[in-house]
Amino acid sequence: MGTQQVAFEARVSPFRTPERSLGDLKADYAASVVALATDLALVIDRNGVIQDLTWSNDDLGDEDCGRWLGRTWSDIVTVESRGKVAELLDDAARRRSTGWRQVNHPSVRGMDDLPVRYAAIRLNDDGRILALGREMRSLTLVQQRLVNAQQSLEREYARLRQAETRYRLLFQLTSEAVLIVDAATRRINDANPAAAHLLGATPREMLGEAFPETFQPESVDAIAAMLDAVRTGGRGYDVRARLKPEKSSFLISASLMRQDDAAFFLVRLAPVLAVEAAVATDGPQSRLADVIERMPEGFVVTELDRRIITANASFLDMAQLASEDQARGHNLERWLGRSRVDFNVLASILREHGSVRLFPTLVRGEFGATEEVEVSSVAVANNDRPCFGFSIRRALRSPAPEGVRGHQLPRSAEQFTELIGRVPLKDLVRETTDLIERLCIEAALELTGDNRASAAEMLGLSRQSLYVKLRRYGMADPPNSPGDFEKTDLS
Repeated sequence: MGTQQVAFEARVSPFRTPERSLGDLKADYAASVVALATDLALVIDRNGVIQDLTWSNDDLGDEDCGRWLGRTWSDIVTVESRGKVAELLDDAARRRSTGWRQVNHPSVRGMDDLPVRYAAIRLNDDGRILALGREMRSLTLVQQRLVNAQQSLEREYARLRQAETRYRLLFQLTSEAVLIVDAATRRINDANPAAAHLLGATPREMLGEAFPETFQPESVDAIAAMLDAVRTGGRGYDVRARLKPEKSSFLISASLMRQDDAAFFLVRLAPVLAVEAAVATDGPQSRLADVIERMPEGFVVTELDRRIITANASFLDMAQLASEDQARGHNLERWLGRSRVDFNVLASILREHGSVRLFPTLVRGEFGATEEVEVSSVAVANNDRPCFGFSIRRALRSPAPEGVRGHQLPRSAEQFTELIGRVPLKDLVRETTDLIERLCIEAALELTGDNRASAAEMLGLSRQSLYVKLRRYGMADPPNSPGDFEKTDLS
């Protein structure tokens, strides 16, 4: 370049005294400076043909940039970038320098296009142009990761907003009086309309008030002790408290929850009169529920779609469940019935006749255990909330029919009939085949006088196959007996 000063655009600040600062810069030094300062540099003649090039980026080396030598610049870029190349060459020819433009090169590795930002500068009067390029693929990847992260954050924010909306809606509409109290300051952080109505204020007026300062002194101490117990042990006990002005009584309970590294009490208030009225009204039903819960037989109440509403401890034991919450809302068919058809038959009879007595089936435990049971069921339709009730008792264990004890096979059609509904069809078919096979072998041995070779020939079997089947059905000779081969030799 010599001492020739290049006219840059106004936004680029050139050297003040390039002749004195750089002196007569030789070509090899100029080439080193260009190679170090850029990722890619192209020397292009007045016809747009690449005369020389250099790159200092591993990705560009993998793209085999050396094959560009001798080709026109517009031939090595994508179709939509050819106009930009023409503008860069034209601007450099007329004004000696250009601004930065992004140009895309096709990738030889089958990847996305290779983006490069170019600026062009005319070297001298013979029309040669130097195009300086900065590889943009790594920046593009970073930008893509940023976009993906931003979209992920937006989805998470949307999910949190939806959850907060559902929480606020549930909090506002529930008929149970609920306060959210800061565990550190004991001040009300939030209150639903039901709680504000009971305490004679609006939710906005209650925000920031100390809790439980609105109650009588003896009640304040009891509530404070209960909150201390909840914060220490995670659970507390119901406290009966009375307000100062109206002297209304409440049953207060609380639980601890955490949010954003802060602890809060979820405080529930129930008027004592309402609780006592409910107990007085539901006394017999409460005793009945207690009896059902303690019954040795399983008891389940379901919706009409067979989703469990409630289940007693005996059924939970049969189904190998730890708590009623694990069963509530799930379809009873998950644990009751040998198959889907079995349970559908039970439900069909129940809908048609309104009740079922001693329907034989089984209960499948959560961990694979099965138990034979008998189910009695009733449909309750004349109610505000129709439902099904199921009484499930363990089936009485009767001795196995003669011929099916131990590992012996059933020997009659009546014995197979007793197994229908207790054994899958494929097992019955397999056992029927085994029975017929055994009976044929016994008949052949009887006809041949226990001659194994003749019996095998009569059955169309090889001797080895017959011996295998004899051992399978326990009909082979004991180890110390004369053996099969002696009988075979007699033939």
